[in-house]
Amino acid sequence: MKRRIVTATVLNHSGVLNRVTGLFTKRHFNIESITVGHTETEGISKMTFVVNVEDDRQIEQLLKQLNKQIDVLKVSDITNQAIVARELALIKVLATGQTRSEISGIVEPFRALIIDMSRDTLTVQVTGDTEKVEAIIELLKPYGIKELARTGLTAFTRGFQKSVTDLKQYTLLK
Repeated sequence: MKRRIVTATVLNHSGVLNRVTGLFTKRHFNIESITVGHTETEGISKMTFVVNVEDDRQIEQLLKQLNKQIDVLKVSDITNQAIVARELALIKVLATGQTRSEISGIVEPFRALIIDMSRDTLTVQVTGDTEKVEAIIELLKPYGIKELARTGLTAFTRGFQKSVTDLKQYTLLK
């Protein structure tokens, strides 16, 4: 199975999310994560899907089917492009007076934040790529994770960058 990141720009209408995810269901795709939110243009939303596919033919078919949807304006498989991608996780960890400083020591190098504290728990907020989020979760597991919520990946392509073929070649030899 190959992990693919697909973005869809859609009209922000009632039922669009249901129709798009229904297409995934009909084609037997498992959505690993999905994020949806408003864009810089009123009435337009961006969806980011992380899906697992068996081969390239399967992802091509999915992209074609998504493009046929009336509310879908643009679909892209951005897996192999230069992208900016982030995920948010909220992690409620059991904490005692003795373990609070240990947990703070784990949180700090990840540039995560402790956003809530009670007598027996700390809530940690972490943002970053999926590997970073999973790494901090693994480190916090021994303390006892009481609750965990993850947003899933949100991504888009980076700004225009010259490819190596666009650069002029120079030589010191005559």
